Amino acid sequence: MEKYTSWRELLGSIIQDMQERQRIAGLLGVNVVTLGRWAGNASNPRYQHLRRLLSVLPQYRAELQELIVIEFPDFSFGLELSKQGEEQDLIPSALYTQVFNTYTIMPHIQRSWSITNLILRHALDQLDSQKQGMAVILIQCMPPSQNGKVCSLRERIGFGNSPWPTNLEPHAIFLGMESLSGYVVGTCQSSVLQNRSKEQQGVRPVHWDQLEKSAVAYPIYRESKVAGCLLVSSAVPNYFLPHRLKLIEQYAELLSLVFDYEEFYPLEQISLQIMPHSSYQEKVLFNFRQRVAEVMLTSMRSGENLDIRKAEALVWSQLEQELLGLAVDLNMMQEEYHPLQAE
Repeated sequence: MEKYTSWRELLGSIIQDMQERQRIAGLLGVNVVTLGRWAGNASNPRYQHLRRLLSVLPQYRAELQELIVIEFPDFSFGLELSKQGEEQDLIPSALYTQVFNTYTIMPHIQRSWSITNLILRHALDQLDSQKQGMAVILIQCMPPSQNGKVCSLRERIGFGNSPWPTNLEPHAIFLGMESLSGYVVGTCQSSVLQNRSKEQQGVRPVHWDQLEKSAVAYPIYRESKVAGCLLVSSAVPNYFLPHRLKLIEQYAELLSLVFDYEEFYPLEQISLQIMPHSSYQEKVLFNFRQRVAEVMLTSMRSGENLDIRKAEALVWSQLEQELLGLAVDLNMMQEEYHPLQAE
């Protein structure tokens, strides 16, 4: 294992990976160039940035702290106090600045993904700074079916810390009334389940992910309409303490920016159905990209100009109808979910 003589040298080694450099810069609320200047000893960071750096890089925390104190001996003063209160802080103002800046300058076609990516990555880092295991997922309502009702939800984008994969988008599934997210969207009220091992019977249906030990969801709404929810799952029971719940609520509020006005639906339009278990969905969803390519090819041959976003939306709609039909055929009500007590 390489031995570093300064925190700047260690940082320089870490940020050689451009993707990691961008991630760290985003979480710190600084420019990627600034990271390079710190590593190259061309400028000095503020102590608040150094403290945040320890949280952003928990795997290097001990070594970084030791090396930082060598250059800045007074850095250790009050560090433990700062560490204790770190998680209880509100969303950093730097994130709001980044989000609103991105909203202002980013083209509409890229805006939603860019802001969602920024918010979810920051949420994961702040809520699971010790890397105990967490997944944060943006859930959105599917467009209304022919009957004018929203019948299901879809996992739009998500990120995780082990034991979850880093990128959860390839594992996205549909959700319905059998899920915690379904309950939250259908009522436009937050809900938290603190312990999977409880054998209590309740009135709120939940189909647990195999990795979840506790979970919470907050609705994403505007005025009296709902667009989806923010789902946060932890590998640790009883993880969602009050200050974490407050943070999740704030992140859900911020995520309302990523939806267009027409993607919010009144509660009377929400009529979620039961969706099949993920093991059944995988057999239907595995060729999603192939189906999108086939739709675009067919469109091209017929002389239509169908872009990839519209092609994806069409395929998602087709898949939703197939899964709704499959759920009915499998009679999933009693076999694929069980009610647990929600707090």
